[in-house]
Amino acid sequence: MRIALIHPTGSNWMPGRKDITATANRMPPLGLLSIAAWLEREGHRVFVYDGLGPDAPPNNEAFSARILADRPEMAGFSATTSGFLDGVELAERLKKKRPEIRTVFGGVHISAVGGPLLSEFPSVDYLCMGEGEATLAELASGSDPAQVDGLGFRDGGKIVVNPPRKPIQDLDSLPFPAYQALAGFPRSYHLPLFSYIRGPGATMVTSRGCPYRCAFCDRSVFGSHYRFNSAGYIYEHMRYLRDSFGVRHINIYDDLFTVHRGRIIELCRKLADRPLGLRFNCAVRVGHADEELLDMLKAAGCLMVSIGIESGDEQVLARQKAGVDLQGVRRTVHRIKDKGLRVKGLFMMGLPEETEESIRKTSDFALSLGLDDMNMAKFTPFPGAPVWKEIPSLGTFECRWPLMNCLNFVFLPQGIDSFQTLDRLYNWHVQRFYRSKPWRRKFARRLWQHRESLLRLIAHMPSFWSARNSFAEE
Repeated sequence: MRIALIHPTGSNWMPGRKDITATANRMPPLGLLSIAAWLEREGHRVFVYDGLGPDAPPNNEAFSARILADRPEMAGFSATTSGFLDGVELAERLKKKRPEIRTVFGGVHISAVGGPLLSEFPSVDYLCMGEGEATLAELASGSDPAQVDGLGFRDGGKIVVNPPRKPIQDLDSLPFPAYQALAGFPRSYHLPLFSYIRGPGATMVTSRGCPYRCAFCDRSVFGSHYRFNSAGYIYEHMRYLRDSFGVRHINIYDDLFTVHRGRIIELCRKLADRPLGLRFNCAVRVGHADEELLDMLKAAGCLMVSIGIESGDEQVLARQKAGVDLQGVRRTVHRIKDKGLRVKGLFMMGLPEETEESIRKTSDFALSLGLDDMNMAKFTPFPGAPVWKEIPSLGTFECRWPLMNCLNFVFLPQGIDSFQTLDRLYNWHVQRFYRSKPWRRKFARRLWQHRESLLRLIAHMPSFWSARNSFAEE
């Protein structure tokens, strides 16, 4: 079967502002690439279309024309909450030209919302809930939809949602993602500016599922059971990226990369004993970053470690991220820095029960840690997150799917007087962090190391200057 796998352009920035996300950090759609590799192994002809890719069409009219030119029999869409409606519009265009095309929607939004989407959006033929590889393969092979676990569909006027599909237990059975299906990979898929020394870069995910239940996190696709690739698989995956595409830096986007300590020790030993000549970044959780492990990460080629901090207010943190406290964060950050690794703090602003005081505490805490980099997301309630059902009682929520991308405030906590105040505090913090003298001195010392990022910054200076102005204090 000829199958189109589509990453809709979606909404990835702030209304009225120029979207620079693809210039600053263009990530391959790894979920689609994993499904593409699985389907190709099953003998299907697969085409991958990235709405944020380097050759992405300027609008959905041109996008649909490009897809139709490859004559797909099935079109699979991977949709976040902010990208879902854009995907629906694209599906409508495909159906208008070729009604026989079967459309399948999967991803976190679909897995969280489920069957009701079929009632509201007639251009969606099937819902793929949970992991998509086997579900889509069975559907494409001609299996009776009623017998495909994880599938939602219409049977006449009735909405049918089949039993959930059991998660893939042996992640080593997955083929490497079909990176070759992306136009311009890897040179046109950029890691975040100044997060690497030598490119080109690529991204990997080496585990699925999470046993923790942070209140703000949607685990609808992979569930709570933690599964992971073996050290040998990860090593060969890295070598494949190096040998096939010339990759020299890898961002590993696991939330819990170091939780299974044994596999990381084994991987680090392999990388130290048989170096691949590349570096990598990864994330750790407080409590899973002891000194021996950090020494091994450093010896294996790790450059920067990210740590989820979320808030600098102890009470807010306790409600949103159980098992993590500020002293533990501080100890972990200091331990990472002492080992000669860079550390990036991941925060979230506008959480339930947030106040102006708690936001200022978070800003003070972030600056006190001496971080090498920082990311401050704007809290967004997602349908599959534990906190979702409580949101109406915790503040004001504007449920506008295209804006639900962690780059816009759609939820106003009861302790904040207006969305304008939230935006002002957010911009104040971003400016404060990146204008601080310690951070600027540290950045200046490393500027020559990051000449590839610097050249990209200069080449796109008008766009980045426009983005900079988006964070100006009002």
